[in-house]
Amino acid sequence: MPNIQYLFSAKRQFQMYKTLGEKAMEQVDEARLSWQANEESNSIATIVKHMWGNMLSRWTDFLTTDGEKPWRQRDAEFENDWKDRETIMKKWEEGWQCLYNALDSITDDDLERIIYIRNEGHTILEAINRQIAHYSYHVGQVVYIAKLCKNDGWKSLSIPRNKSNEYNSGKFSQEKERKHFTDDWIDKTKLPEG
Repeated sequence: MPNIQYLFSAKRQFQMYKTLGEKAMEQVDEARLSWQANEESNSIATIVKHMWGNMLSRWTDFLTTDGEKPWRQRDAEFENDWKDRETIMKKWEEGWQCLYNALDSITDDDLERIIYIRNEGHTILEAINRQIAHYSYHVGQVVYIAKLCKNDGWKSLSIPRNKSNEYNSGKFSQEKERKHFTDDWIDKTKLPEG
């Protein structure tokens, strides 16, 4: 696969997870953003704080410095002290923008270049894959916590329950075409209502 296709696909996947997290957080009132199921659990706000810290550390000057920056305070990322939606969303955007700026700086020739995270060498392609997995893991947690908090009135962020046949019928009624799997997800209007 040409590298340009890989970068396009990676950017689309990151955008899908960013959007998924935002749509989950939109459904939760401000007080519930810092709700914890128990002391060992993280709140949505704490997960966002951790993702923000990780994104800034991993993607700031990523070509020339280790992805675990000496200024990062990882343990503090797990303190549940962000309480207002404005702060949470501002930091969410800041982290994602740092990632997107880094991705936009990558050329095809860079994907095999070695960068370091905690002194462990990764190709840039491997580092991107690592972060897709890491961020999707945490966005899944955000969605799960949001569903627990919202319960009644949850608006599905995927194919709604009992709508799989309808969704698949619509998909298989179309001509085969080459497209990115996130196209319909990011254009939520193509998912059945539920």
